[in-house]
Amino acid sequence: MSGFALHPRLAADTHRLAESPDSLLLLMNHALVPWFILVPKTQELELHRLEFGMRQRVRDEMDAVAGLLEAEFRPDKLNIATIGNLVPQLHIHLIGRFRHDFCWPNPVWGRPERQIYEASEVARMRERVCALSSHGFLI
Repeated sequence: MSGFALHPRLAADTHRLAESPDSLLLLMNHALVPWFILVPKTQELELHRLEFGMRQRVRDEMDAVAGLLEAEFRPDKLNIATIGNLVPQLHIHLIGRFRHDFCWPNPVWGRPERQIYEASEVARMRERVCALSSHGFLI
């Protein structure tokens, strides 16, 4: 999309994993839980306002990332949300949650606990995302 730019806060807090014609797939730099962020390439602020075709493609991408989370990490629960209180740009959090994680059952954001990814872990996560190439994501 012409004029699309990633919000500076998302750019600062994440690693870019892959891109499709419709969105970016990011990894939150928070290694205590598997946490992906899907950012549609749009100026719209709400998911339901996307043009129908793009909305369907983004939802298909969400399903693909959710499937990756389930297959690779076997979480007890998936948290999928479009909060946007601090970052107004439309973005979708996809987080694998475990009964034994650092703040179960509370939300993961806004907590002081943090562990950043090592470069080798980010590279390994990119390899895992290769499976999503059939959904249009390119690394």
